[in-house]
Amino acid sequence: MADLKGKTLFITGASRGIGLAIALRAARDGANVAIAAKTTEPHPKLPGTIHSAAKEIEAAGGKALAIATDIRFEDQVEAAVDAAVKRFGGIDILVNNASAISLTGTLATPIKRFDLMLGVNARGTYLCSQLCLPQLRKAANPHILTLAPPINLNPRWLAPHVAYTIAKYGMSLCTLGMAEEFRAEGIAVNALWPRTIIATAALQIIPGAEPERGRRPEIIADAAHWILTRPSRETTGNFYIDDEVLERAGISDLTRYAVDPAKPLKEDIFLD
Repeated sequence: MADLKGKTLFITGASRGIGLAIALRAARDGANVAIAAKTTEPHPKLPGTIHSAAKEIEAAGGKALAIATDIRFEDQVEAAVDAAVKRFGGIDILVNNASAISLTGTLATPIKRFDLMLGVNARGTYLCSQLCLPQLRKAANPHILTLAPPINLNPRWLAPHVAYTIAKYGMSLCTLGMAEEFRAEGIAVNALWPRTIIATAALQIIPGAEPERGRRPEIIADAAHWILTRPSRETTGNFYIDDEVLERAGISDLTRYAVDPAKPLKEDIFLD
């Protein structure tokens, strides 16, 4: 089986949750991970900082570089990319994981929150992709993987949280457009989304989220690993769903990923 040994991953929002899980899976192969995230000091409700993530990655067998980065700011992303290249010699893989969420209706979403979601999700994905692409062009098997849903124009996915849906679909549109734009250059651009809710620490502070009916972030990490080890020229423009990816990888029993196998799983949003 192909692995990520010696590859350099630039992962946004990798101080905790799904981003950290992807980083740790790559680290077990002996990968290098640039952790581009904001959290430098412990959060009162959310565990994990870029520094604690770096320690976990190195304990798992990888090499880590913790870079304090707010992906809304071009100068910070430029500096983070430069630091990763200086430390590891280049970038093979970009994982656009960072995302801001507010599942609120139009009248309950302050414009400041709207700006945050657009800035982190859509603009942040575009900016990180733009600034990593010159390095990806030099890589042997370059990939961009974005944690974004398939675009589903069923109004039921817009009505409850128009602002968030716009922001997430901005990430999806980056995937769709860049996959075609860079197809001839052999740069794979794909999206990955979970079938069920994923029980991250962030989900646990959202009222009514029911994380006990979800799966653990490791399911996303294992699916991402399979995608990122495929030949880039043969694997682009896809909107992958985690359980379908694992089925293709030969993993049919997903019980071990469930938070509580005795409880029915709760499907994630954007999937009919």
